[in-house]
Amino acid sequence: LRGGAAINQFAQVAGCEVYVLDVGVKGELPDHPRLLKAKVREGSRNLAREAALTLEEAERALEAGREAAQRAIAEGATLLAAGDMGIGNTTAAAALTAALLGLPPEAVVGRGTGVGEEGLRRKREAVARALGRLGPGMGPLEVAAQVGGLELLAIAGVYLEGYARGLPLVLDGFPVTSGALLAWRLAPGIRDHLFAGHLSREPGHRHALEALDLKPLLDLDLALGEGTGAVLAMPLLRAAARILHMATFEEAGVSDRL
Repeated sequence: LRGGAAINQFAQVAGCEVYVLDVGVKGELPDHPRLLKAKVREGSRNLAREAALTLEEAERALEAGREAAQRAIAEGATLLAAGDMGIGNTTAAAALTAALLGLPPEAVVGRGTGVGEEGLRRKREAVARALGRLGPGMGPLEVAAQVGGLELLAIAGVYLEGYARGLPLVLDGFPVTSGALLAWRLAPGIRDHLFAGHLSREPGHRHALEALDLKPLLDLDLALGEGTGAVLAMPLLRAAARILHMATFEEAGVSDRL
């Protein structure tokens, strides 16, 4: 909100506006024109011990994301990307990705901000416990409520609303792409609106992009989040759209094409 984060700097380069959506911050943030207050609860519950969210909380977080997208679109947005900031969100992303794609924890759990071997083991165990609560016949939203987190539901809502409005949608790293996986399960047609901004170092991200059949525009070994990878890819998308204005050989008067 103060303009000092990495995403603020990249957004200035790409000509983007940054909105902050609070669906689960512990404590209150000061009022700000770019702050969207939609707190569902102060943090998701511990997914290793119990359902991260109730179904009603999951629905509220999803709707908060939709409303955030509506606000951005009303203020002139023609392309949307989501970012994430939180604690433990790669663990929740791994659990959601594994649940939606039927993968074991070992395939999707990475080191996040750089945990060691013991931390990696604990993350895998936490994801395994969360997956153990899932039962047959659970719908995508019920699964998401079990493993959380609030930010992942909100991210899915952003993309669902952007899809409903016909906008192009850019993905960031692992947590954002796991939220997009949920949106895809809820609305399969969204796939045709998605662009993968980059490939992160988290192993689960590659699995998610493969499931969506998306090729990342950038591969910079990023592990930052905030939507930075998505915004870095936006100039490439602008260039791709701009190339449609390129003259044909006939228009340029080129007679010998060899």
